[in-house]
Amino acid sequence: MTVADTHRAIDAVWRIESAKLIAGLTRIVRDVGLAEDLAQDALLVALEKWPETGVPDNPGAWLMATAKHRAIDAMRRDKLLERKHEELGYELEEKQLAAPDIDAAIDDQVGDDLLSLVFISCHPILSTEARVALTLRLLGGLTTDEIARAFLVAEPTIAQRIVRAKRTLADAHIPFEVPRGAELEARLASVLEVVYLIFNEGYAATAGDDWMRPALCEDALRLGRILAELSPNEAEVHGLVALMEIQASRLRARTGPRGEPILLLDQDRARWDYLLIGRGLAALARAESLRDSRGPYTLQAAIAACHARARKADQTDWSRIAALYGELAGVAPSPVVELNRAVAVGMAYGPSRGLAIVDALRSEPKLGRDEEARAEFARAALLTRNTRERELLQARAKGAM
Repeated sequence: MTVADTHRAIDAVWRIESAKLIAGLTRIVRDVGLAEDLAQDALLVALEKWPETGVPDNPGAWLMATAKHRAIDAMRRDKLLERKHEELGYELEEKQLAAPDIDAAIDDQVGDDLLSLVFISCHPILSTEARVALTLRLLGGLTTDEIARAFLVAEPTIAQRIVRAKRTLADAHIPFEVPRGAELEARLASVLEVVYLIFNEGYAATAGDDWMRPALCEDALRLGRILAELSPNEAEVHGLVALMEIQASRLRARTGPRGEPILLLDQDRARWDYLLIGRGLAALARAESLRDSRGPYTLQAAIAACHARARKADQTDWSRIAALYGELAGVAPSPVVELNRAVAVGMAYGPSRGLAIVDALRSEPKLGRDEEARAEFARAALLTRNTRERELLQARAKGAM
């Protein structure tokens, strides 16, 4: 294996293992910033050694072992021993933290670590922007540049946002744990928002030549499924999982032979993943069984399910979709929802009915500004680093009316 091949392997390993690595370390050092630094240190050691020794059989375990040793050194060097001794409840006669103790602590309850990292990243003490940026960084594996592109802001702004978020969490001594009871319910909406944002970053990538980053969708799905197990009676958790499962089922059909985007109604439905559709429909049924009124994620999942059930585009139940968009407009009203409802109504009952809704939208202050829309599409095309997205935005800039 060449050095270049090894570096590519290291990058792949890091994408897969970094979140678990950071989560496990955070539970030990009780500082998410320090945990990420320790994980990065382990990555640097891998970049130095693996080109010579080869990639280990279990690279994730290798990185974890290296990071744990760095954690021990950091605790001793920074004289954090007594505080860590008290926090972790160790009763060592000489008050020295031994490696086996760290091994036991970091390997115990591994299943909760990622979920705990989600909740600490989404803690209400942080602003919404900070929660999203920190979670994308720590769990989504996005670079600071990719996050900046997602928000269309300067990279230093995102970097400072992440640094301040870590400092805030450390200064407030936020416990690294999964919240329970009323606190869990209060913080769940923020977590769902962030998980879906991670999914969308994979579903329509902000940078690169590829339209999608399926691995990131898989990360979000995994987090969503963990949340569903943790909160079996929370309808919107199952609604979000259903929405992501059904959307993920289309990944293979969303691009053509040259990587160009293919819109939903033009997709080859034989390429859809019907195993994921089945899982999505089951999650949707679970969500709808838990309460009478449906939330925005459950409603969006129900709309996606209408498309998923149609084996051909002309079999789509547009009247059902129109009704669901009407329900969604009552829960989460916006011009975008109304425009989608107009399309569904037009498909179900004829163009004149759909156009009546569009005409009503023209009173919206953000609509009817054609030249500005054209200019914004063109500006967005310049800002994006995703080749496929740039081509799509340029086409929309030309066709904006």
